[in-house]
Amino acid sequence: MKKLARRFRTLPIRARLSMLVAAAVAFAVAAVSVTCWFIVQGKLYEQVNNDLQRGMRAPSQMINNALNNCSETPQNSGDSPYRNNYLQLVKEDGAICVLDSSVGKVKITQSDKDHIQNGNTETLYFRDGTDEDGNAVRVMLQPMSTTTLTGDPGPKVGLVVAVSLKGTEKTLNDLALILLLVSGVGVIGAGAAGLAVARAGLRPVDKLTEAVEHVARTDDLSTRIPVEDDAEDEIARLSRSFNSMTASLANSRELQQQLIADAGHELRTPLTSLRTNIELLTRSEETGRPIPAADRKALLASVKAQMTELASLIGDLQELSRSEGQRGERIQVVALEDTVESALRRARLRGPELTINAHLEPWFTRAEPAALERAVVNILDNAVKFSPEGGTIDVQLTGGTLTVRDHGPGIAENELPHVFDRFWRSPSARALPGSGLGLSIVARTVEQAGGNVTLARAHGGGTVATVRLPGAPTAPPEVP
Repeated sequence: MKKLARRFRTLPIRARLSMLVAAAVAFAVAAVSVTCWFIVQGKLYEQVNNDLQRGMRAPSQMINNALNNCSETPQNSGDSPYRNNYLQLVKEDGAICVLDSSVGKVKITQSDKDHIQNGNTETLYFRDGTDEDGNAVRVMLQPMSTTTLTGDPGPKVGLVVAVSLKGTEKTLNDLALILLLVSGVGVIGAGAAGLAVARAGLRPVDKLTEAVEHVARTDDLSTRIPVEDDAEDEIARLSRSFNSMTASLANSRELQQQLIADAGHELRTPLTSLRTNIELLTRSEETGRPIPAADRKALLASVKAQMTELASLIGDLQELSRSEGQRGERIQVVALEDTVESALRRARLRGPELTINAHLEPWFTRAEPAALERAVVNILDNAVKFSPEGGTIDVQLTGGTLTVRDHGPGIAENELPHVFDRFWRSPSARALPGSGLGLSIVARTVEQAGGNVTLARAHGGGTVATVRLPGAPTAPPEVP
């Protein structure tokens, strides 16, 4: 059985659907056919029983003659109205007296004797039996009292009236054959209909399969499956999901290719500068002509700066390449006030000549702690980078809104829509260190925490960065 089940599961869905439909129809047709056959059988037997009751009662004179002249063989009286029936008396000791005109003798069973001995004389008993030649008959037995028949006490007897079931059995056999043929035709038709329905129903699945195979074969993510706008069935939902998936994959690939291209462009400048400086140092060693100490010190400082820029760029790229699943595993409740305090300590080290004023109120939000601190550090780094020497930076955290305002040159209005794009850098800031990924990382981190970030020109000059994060001023209770 398990082997058949495994083999069934290996069949194509179309074949399995056809077989299941055929099996369901076969079961239904078989149930209806069997029920119909038994109903017809019951009706035919009921008709036979009624005929036996209405027209097969022997007159008392015939019964008395049989009792007085008991014969175990039919007398074959051709003029009797009962010439098509079996008529006989059965005594309680089992002796049989066949009445005139009986067509034969019915075999008596022990149950007949029990009914004659203990049965009610007003009750008729029916059963199936056979005659002495083995032919099927329908038997009716009526227990009778000889006292009632002859006036003299005597043994109990039973009147047995039977009729041949040959015609009834032929009708039932013909009906069974017809039902079998109809059932067979119905099952075959159901199988064919199931196959047609399966083909029609699975046609969208075939299209989906062809589309998936085409994508796997050609790597063409522009493939789309046509779906009717008003279709809401499972196949339509699956097709829309596939179209959404391929669109997302195509967009992801496009972003990946753009990231690679931008990263290659950004890496080329520091690598070229680093290579030039290293070649100068190597050539000096190979030719034996030393570079002046001041120039050598400047070259080494440039190499160190370029290596630092490369390390920062690689770190930013790694941050951008992390998947959502990796981030989701590290999400927790973060005290934003402590995160900003930690970022401020790092910002003060990078801009010791600047004055940083901070006013922080408690706020708790759900985010990845390290990523959120990096985002705040990036915002403060920008403020430090563009602040004039001896300038002031104002930092405020109130009600889940963090604002960082510097007093630098500010950002041009036409540049504001691009500040969060990857690798975008203002023309006026391209001479400064940086990769153009800092604010992009800020935007992504804040959005993943459910907040938003904006950058705008401040009144009186400078730039103000605003970060809004959902949360509460108090920490939620810990879940045990």
